[in-house]
Amino acid sequence: MEVTHLSNEGQVMIPEALRAAHQWEAGQELIAIEVGDRILLKPKKPVPQTTLDQVAGCLKYEGKPKSLEEMEDAIRQGVMEQHDRG
Repeated sequence: MEVTHLSNEGQVMIPEALRAAHQWEAGQELIAIEVGDRILLKPKKPVPQTTLDQVAGCLKYEGKPKSLEEMEDAIRQGVMEQHDRG
């Protein structure tokens, strides 16, 4: 266990051995979570980039297929509602 200090600016130095063990580099974003009388620091993991091919179809429509005419009517209705609201 290593001791660290809280600066006047609210900064805490994470000891080098812990940073190395967790492969945390300068600029690493961390999430601070209050757990009882402790504070847990977890690395903020970026959302991985995906392609359209990877996500296409993930929100499948379960209803009856709409005709082109039904889709155009719905678009027309939406445009008119938007126009009426100003």
